[in-house]
Amino acid sequence: MSEAALSVRDLVVEYPVRGERTWRRGRHRAVDGVSFEVARGEFVALVGESGSGKSSIANAVMGLAPVVGGSIRIGSDELTGQPLRRARRLRRTAQLVMQDPYQALDPHMTLEQIVAEPLQVHRLVTGKAARAEAVRHALARVGLDTSDEFLSRLPRDLSGGQRQRVCVAAALIVEPQLIIADEPVSMLDVSVRAGILRLLDEQRAQGRSIMMITHDLITALAFCDRVMVLERGRIVEQGPASRIGSAPRHPYTRSLLDASPRMRGAEFEAAIEG
Repeated sequence: MSEAALSVRDLVVEYPVRGERTWRRGRHRAVDGVSFEVARGEFVALVGESGSGKSSIANAVMGLAPVVGGSIRIGSDELTGQPLRRARRLRRTAQLVMQDPYQALDPHMTLEQIVAEPLQVHRLVTGKAARAEAVRHALARVGLDTSDEFLSRLPRDLSGGQRQRVCVAAALIVEPQLIIADEPVSMLDVSVRAGILRLLDEQRAQGRSIMMITHDLITALAFCDRVMVLERGRIVEQGPASRIGSAPRHPYTRSLLDASPRMRGAEFEAAIEG
């Protein structure tokens, strides 16, 4: 059996906090001993309410959260304890798609500059012509225009769905093994959500691993192979989406299902089936 795309063992993430009435510092444990794997070519959801630790796990994998214990491996490469430069190089194989496409894109950069930036950060492609070709290829993969006119646009010229597709293109351009999508559709209209989720599923079908962070259990059940349910920094239940949806075992999972709307509207249901 091939190694997992992502392997997390006993992960602990803590943030420093300061009391309201004192200068004494404390620690808030956002992730408390979490362990899981994401297999190659698997679409997994990490589901929980706000404050459950979902985004802290995603940020820990990307080196953006303070890890105080545990292990994170991408493929065969251990990330924890590595020098900053080496860890950054290893993390190239994992890319993050952020929640808010309106904040994620630099308003002063053209689309070509935005999508090409990861190539420059990781020093993968040199030469203006080669970068432009790589950008066009990435945009085509997410169903966007590749004309010179489109590449010269600024983010303000795009719809929300187009902006999120640009974010996905910028992630894909470095050919990652793993895409971490942190609430990738929560800021989008219902009419465009399914298109972004199908785009991520197409990447899974091509062999990439997808880990989606979401509070929306119903959407996770509709699109993902497997679901992990997080409560107060701990995974309380995980399993195939079909089993989680039909026979949840943990009270917290049942409460999330009970609180979720059963109907999304004809447009969204049709998009999922399409």
